[in-house]
Amino acid sequence: MSLRALAHWTAVGLILILGCAAVSAPIAWAQDQEIARKLKNKVAPAYPELARRMSITGIVKVQITVDKNGAVKNTKLIGGHPILAGAAVDAVKKWRYESAAEETTGVVEFHFDPTQ
Repeated sequence: MSLRALAHWTAVGLILILGCAAVSAPIAWAQDQEIARKLKNKVAPAYPELARRMSITGIVKVQITVDKNGAVKNTKLIGGHPILAGAAVDAVKKWRYESAAEETTGVVEFHFDPTQ
């Protein structure tokens, strides 16, 4: 194999690896707006396949109650596209905060956009 062919296939391999990494990158992110407790474990929502096929983007707002131990106790959907809402609620239920003396309530915004 010539040096030129080796360089070509190396470049092709790198493009494929980087392309796979870009496709598997998270395309939804969340922002904790009101909770003063430190977030210990944050799970990104999975972008729903139906939303991806339909090119649905948007913001989902979820009100959460965090118990004294730091687990998300309750969730309430405040707004957002119904197809995206399930993924946001499923993800935020897995979040963990630092322990505190009392429960905390706040709003979390999830931004779904496959172009970011």
